[in-house]
Amino acid sequence: MGNGTATADLDAELEKYRVELTGYCYRMLGSSFEAEDAVQDTLVRAWRSHDRFEGRSSLRSWLYRIATNVCLDMLSAGNKRARPMDLTESTPLARAALAPRPDNTWLEPMPDGRVLPAVEDPAEAAVAKESVRLAFMAALQQLPAKQRAVLILREVLAWKASEVAELLGTTVASVNSALQRARATLAEREDTGARAEVSDPLDEEQQKLLERYVKAFEGYDMTALTALLHEDAVMTMPPFDLWLTGSADITGFMTTLGAACAGSRLLPVRANGLPGFAQYKPDPEKGGFTPWAVQVLEISDGRILGFHCFLDTQRWFPLFGLPLHLEGEADQGEQGV
Repeated sequence: MGNGTATADLDAELEKYRVELTGYCYRMLGSSFEAEDAVQDTLVRAWRSHDRFEGRSSLRSWLYRIATNVCLDMLSAGNKRARPMDLTESTPLARAALAPRPDNTWLEPMPDGRVLPAVEDPAEAAVAKESVRLAFMAALQQLPAKQRAVLILREVLAWKASEVAELLGTTVASVNSALQRARATLAEREDTGARAEVSDPLDEEQQKLLERYVKAFEGYDMTALTALLHEDAVMTMPPFDLWLTGSADITGFMTTLGAACAGSRLLPVRANGLPGFAQYKPDPEKGGFTPWAVQVLEISDGRILGFHCFLDTQRWFPLFGLPLHLEGEADQGEQGV
């Protein structure tokens, strides 16, 4: 009975760290599912070796050491998760073609609730959200694995240089040097998505923008949608490597190659510290609506800056706890295109 109680207590103690460890592993790996696998591996290793934990550091520090080693092992193959704009040039609408790449190419979306632990300090919460934004996540993937770990631990999680040095088995000077190089690499990147600004909670202007977006998208009203987009807005659609720039090409795509999305329904989600929507398009076979994409929106200065559609619905919709079918009738008659 005593052993059973001790086991249950240890399980509960380890479980307290799941969300923050998932956030750490997600920033390291750029993959939702690999992050969750890494955390599960971390907790299993900790459970099995807990009797050898000497308590010279905190349980939290020990878990982060294990998680870091797991992530570094997973990154040894050298794969860097990316967005379409990290791999190719923007394609004009006239040459748009949908060419998929393997799943392990892409930076993946993540529900906020799986990576952002509840914190009382608004400043700490803001830093955490900024650090899972798509633009920042993409920048992290450009760093060597150990620089990535140093940057996350020092600047996102606010660890001391001495703590990071102990975790990585290196010196404070080495940690500071790695941090300096990581900062320099990030400073060289110019990224439209880095301009995205979202209040938490959404302010009134941002909330109204999203309401107008839902009305325009569900009505497939391209005139209204154009008015909501920045001139240099970007649209991506992983697993396809195509990406589009500018409202004309984005709305042009939606009324040609993307015309089947007319009559869609949107349900709100929160992903990567940003507002988003689960998009369901009309299902001509079963009726109602079938999953099509998880949309993640970057907004700035009252308009939409980035429009990122993740299309692997069999993976993303269960991850976000979304139904795989919506009842209801699609709008009949002419769409406002």
